[in-house]
Amino acid sequence: MALAELERHLEQPLFDRVNNRLMINPAGELLLPHAHQVLDRCRFLESLFKGSERLYGEIKIGASDTLGNHLLPPMLAAFQQQTGHTQQQLFITNTAKVCAMLRDYELDIGFVEGRVIGEDLDIMPWFEDEMCIVSAMDFAVTDFQMLIQSQSRWLLREQGSGSREFFLANIAAQLTSWRTAFELNSTEAIINGVAAGLGLACISKYSAEHAIAQQRIKALSGLKATPRQFWLVTRKDKFQSPILTRLIDFATHWR
Repeated sequence: MALAELERHLEQPLFDRVNNRLMINPAGELLLPHAHQVLDRCRFLESLFKGSERLYGEIKIGASDTLGNHLLPPMLAAFQQQTGHTQQQLFITNTAKVCAMLRDYELDIGFVEGRVIGEDLDIMPWFEDEMCIVSAMDFAVTDFQMLIQSQSRWLLREQGSGSREFFLANIAAQLTSWRTAFELNSTEAIINGVAAGLGLACISKYSAEHAIAQQRIKALSGLKATPRQFWLVTRKDKFQSPILTRLIDFATHWR
């Protein structure tokens, strides 16, 4: 009834009615980002009267696997300690999904490791990472230059992952013969697979360091420095509440 009243007020149908279901139409899609903006501002206005001064409101954060599991937890803990703000949600998925959720207004901010393209997104360099190649402890080859000439099996992340994108662009082209052994949707699953001897992997040093320290896997030597950039991403037309602005500033100066 509320939606029908909105359509009457705008003198424009926003949804198609199909078998008792509402399907958003092009007019509704046109209105949607403006509706999100209005709601964001309404939530901010409510916060002015709830005794939390400027740091009020929930922040929905998206992060790709490496960042969400290794960098965001300590950063958010430090942010909470400094500000007293604890209303954050963290969604961990791949880079492509984080960007899609930002575009759909399901997230306020994203921290990703893969390539980001889109004029609708603000993209800022964040941390720099370094990649390494890891194997099982009993894997005979210990040097990347030796690996280039041999046949190898690899554990890869799913489509849309920054780690997969990096491997295909920077490592695979150097290998004489390789194949995909498994495709897995989490770095921890890849580490476990490598430790079990299912194949090699190219992963972030942040992700690998604990398993290397525990001698579950080892890093191959001889790989030239392979840095990659982490990115902080927001939607350009999204209203930035004071708490979101504070988080962006904190993140850019953290560590």
